[in-house]
Amino acid sequence: MKLLDKWKARKRTLRDADVYVSERHGVRSLHIGSDTVQSSMRLSRPNDLELSYTRSMMAFLLFVPHPAEILMIGLGGGSLAKFVVQHLAAARTRVLEVNPRVVAIARQAFQVPEDAPNFEVITGDGAAYVQREDVSADVLVVDGYEADAYVEEVANPAFYDACRRRLNPNGMMVVNLWGGDRHFYTLVKAIEDAFPGGTLCLPAERPGNVIVFGFERKPGPLRWKDLAAQAELLERDHGLEYPRFVESLKKMNPHDADRLYP
Repeated sequence: MKLLDKWKARKRTLRDADVYVSERHGVRSLHIGSDTVQSSMRLSRPNDLELSYTRSMMAFLLFVPHPAEILMIGLGGGSLAKFVVQHLAAARTRVLEVNPRVVAIARQAFQVPEDAPNFEVITGDGAAYVQREDVSADVLVVDGYEADAYVEEVANPAFYDACRRRLNPNGMMVVNLWGGDRHFYTLVKAIEDAFPGGTLCLPAERPGNVIVFGFERKPGPLRWKDLAAQAELLERDHGLEYPRFVESLKKMNPHDADRLYP
């Protein structure tokens, strides 16, 4: 029996890394600890971002259009990692994943590439990794859900503060949160406290997920006309709905007719 077949045959306890794959209507999905979908890949378009929340996370390009270093905490099925490798080939991308089974299944079932000079998957504790003073990034992406809850080690004030310290000047953190989480507002407040340079919330197209951006330092004026022009260029280059991202930023953030206020 192949390794993938073992994962599909039975679930494991969460303590023993409950990782399995499902497939329906041409879409393969990863589950960790519950039936909740953690990541999805359309088999006919394996490098596209199938889930709306992953597309919304790429809205960071509106604010950091040319990152040289990207650090991701949480691999999942590797959708974001693959997209970044394909569309931001000049960036150095590192991905921390604490669960070696997730790394194995991402590469076997979700076409996550092997390590290369500009791409590396590190099996290790992301919360510990961001405490290292030799670590830096222009964009730090955090997606730490397991089963139906956020992993505590990557959802606390000390972790968010460490993330800010790892950012290069004018860098930013990108965090996927679940709006229905009973700790949602507590987590947003912790991010706001850790990022005095400002934060923004972007609701994903599908109700539920909210992407939170934390800025290492206060960004320059975010005028709607400039964001709209940038969105058109990004939509052309990357095929994602950047104009919608700009409009959705009006839903949860202070703004006026002229500009957005982080």
